[in-house]
Parts: sequence; C-alpha cells; structure tokens
Amino acid sequence: MSHDRQEHRLVGADSLVRAPEAPLCLPCHHLTLAEAGANAAYDWSKATDCRVLLKRHRATGECSAPEPE
Repeated sequence: MSHDRQEHRLVGADSLVRAPEAPLCLPCHHLTLAEAGANAAYDWSKATDCRVLLKRHRATGECSAPEPE
C-alpha cells in the first residue's frame, strides 16, 4: 500500500510542476520532475542537486523555457 501512496504523491507533484501557460524545455521538465520525486522521497540532497542543475541549465542559454518571473 505504501507503494501506491508514493506513486500518488509523485503524480500529484507532477501535476503541480506542469503549468499549462509555461511550457518547459525537455531538460527543464526532467529536472523538475526529478526534484519533485526527490522531495516526495524526502531525499533533500538529490532535490538540491536537481535545483542546482536546473539553474545551471537555464544559465547556459540553451534553455527554451521562458524566464521565470
């Protein structure tokens, strides 16, 4: 049952990170989902790593997502 509960949290986190008005580029999407999964698993180190990688990715100029407000 805990496995079902964890999947539910990940699905819920997935729906929170995808805003219909702000499409993400593929690397942004993957890193955002990985961060949500790490947060759901209480893996704070991995969540931090995902945020750092996301910030670096956006700083390269290769990111096709709009600038966060």
